[in-house]
Amino acid sequence: MASSDGGQDPVDAAIRKAAASQPIADGPQLIAFTPFDPAVKLAEATIKQANGALARVVKGAFAVVQGMAQTPADAAGMVDALQAKGFRVLAVASGAPEELHVAGLIALSDPPRADSAALVAELAGLGVRTVMVTGDAQATAEVVAGAIGITGKVWATTPLPQDLRAGDYSIFASVLPEDKFRLVKALQKSGHIVGMCGDGANDAPALRQAQMGIAVATATDVAKSAAGIVLTEPGLGGIVASVREGRATFQRVLTYTLRSIIHKVVQVLFLASGLIMTGEAILTPLLMVLMMVVGDFLAMSSSTDNVQPSPQPSVWKIGHLTVAGIIMGLVDLLFCASCLATGKFILGLDIMALRTLTVVTLVVSGQAVFYVARERRHFWSSVPGRWLLLSSAFDLGIIGLLAANGVLMTALPVTILISLFAAAIVFAFVLDGVKVALFHRLAIA
Repeated sequence: MASSDGGQDPVDAAIRKAAASQPIADGPQLIAFTPFDPAVKLAEATIKQANGALARVVKGAFAVVQGMAQTPADAAGMVDALQAKGFRVLAVASGAPEELHVAGLIALSDPPRADSAALVAELAGLGVRTVMVTGDAQATAEVVAGAIGITGKVWATTPLPQDLRAGDYSIFASVLPEDKFRLVKALQKSGHIVGMCGDGANDAPALRQAQMGIAVATATDVAKSAAGIVLTEPGLGGIVASVREGRATFQRVLTYTLRSIIHKVVQVLFLASGLIMTGEAILTPLLMVLMMVVGDFLAMSSSTDNVQPSPQPSVWKIGHLTVAGIIMGLVDLLFCASCLATGKFILGLDIMALRTLTVVTLVVSGQAVFYVARERRHFWSSVPGRWLLLSSAFDLGIIGLLAANGVLMTALPVTILISLFAAAIVFAFVLDGVKVALFHRLAIA
């Protein structure tokens, strides 16, 4: 009678289902009902019995019910024994409004999913610590947490203090709904990036406060509205997938940023050095447009590249990344300037041929830079995506054909073009060695 008939409360639904299997004749009539209030951890009903007498029924946490009703001496021992087995225990009391007696205990089994332990371990391998937050008693919380591999200090006092060092604890038991919001803020104040997973309406404030709120598949509409991610399948597998996808996206952005820094260094200084060497502009507006159009194919295909997610949580180190980009850009500048100087002073090419040489040099060096920048390890550590390889072949093929046949630019001998391609391969290995040393030194991963 002190359980809601309908709604989304799984506890009340389980109690109603069990009661329906044991019907009684001349059952009591419900007069008034107050649903479960997490703040007081109690639900209450007023009933009219078959003899016409009114009675009060309460259902809630044992400690609360014990404080308002006469309790058998062995009840506390029974509660401890059930909680030690991982059961969530509720007490039920009934009687006259001022003379309640504990009628019995309800032990609820709410075991973790079979895949929970593996997912917690997988998250730990990714550098993500899982913290358990529950309204259950400490004993129950410790049993369930231990079953899925969450160990550490336990906090079981509510409300949470303002100065709580939340990062020191792995299990929070007997918490109130508003404690979840406070806990998220406390972890953020300590410098943690917080992902909050919840399913109920009372989880909504914490889901909104967290950097990433995650609503499970069975969550209420309120929880889903407050969350940033809504899982569409049962279990927590979607959380691991989200972490991996987020880190893969971060790596793509990191590659783009690094390439941009390198290109900015090379483009400005190389054009300036070319002007000093030749006394004329080494690129015409038409050739610049051609390079940008051809380069767009590579840039677009990079979004489909095979990317290794970061092994640990990703953190922006803009200063370190800028230093690495500038140094790698100077190495690229040295390569491009050397190619131009060879064409000018050794091969004796005229300005028109030097412009073609400049275009081909920038394209092949750009390809080398991209394949080096896409990997935090040596560039041969992973296989590039299919579309990226096709795009590279297309870019190099188009530029090679145009340069060899003198279309939109002065023709260059095939031997010079092949030499440039070969030099770019050697340059890629040199730049890769510089990159690995820089990334190790600057802790870029």
